[in-house]
Amino acid sequence: MKEKKLNPVIVDKIRKAVDDARAEQRPLAVLFVCLGNICRSPAADGIMTKMAQEAGIEEKFMVDSCGFYGGHAGDLPDLRMRKAALQRGYHLDHRSRTIRPSDFDNFDLIFGMDASNLDDLHDAAPTLEAEEKIIPMASLAVNHPEADSVPDPYWSGADGFYLVLDILEDACSTLLNEIKDNM
Repeated sequence: MKEKKLNPVIVDKIRKAVDDARAEQRPLAVLFVCLGNICRSPAADGIMTKMAQEAGIEEKFMVDSCGFYGGHAGDLPDLRMRKAALQRGYHLDHRSRTIRPSDFDNFDLIFGMDASNLDDLHDAAPTLEAEEKIIPMASLAVNHPEADSVPDPYWSGADGFYLVLDILEDACSTLLNEIKDNM
């Protein structure tokens, strides 16, 4: 399988965010965003958190997730996603929340899972500077060149949840490597 190349603009965004956090002597703040914050974004949150812990650099990160739909506010991630994630060693205990205007100030990098999430993020961004923080999550899935988004598994069977985990593990690994290379 052919590997996807990272877009240099995205690499520059990550590098700038790492540089800014380091200059301010604070953790790099990363936010993952999907529709309901019960499948994709909490899975990305759990995967990134565990990868940072395993790399021994968890203190250099602040990771969170949220969504645009508020109907699941306060809920744990979807049981199907929690079960699939647990099989891979990820404990998903995040409570769903909606995106807040302050998220654009409080996070250095904001990852949208699909085109709709990205459009909504761009619409919600209060400034051009805030829009610069937005990155398509699938753009980091270098070992999944066919993935132009992280598909919503909510209406799919078990295979959909495992596919999401595959793409997110790939993307989070790439993100972690880019961050470590620039710390």
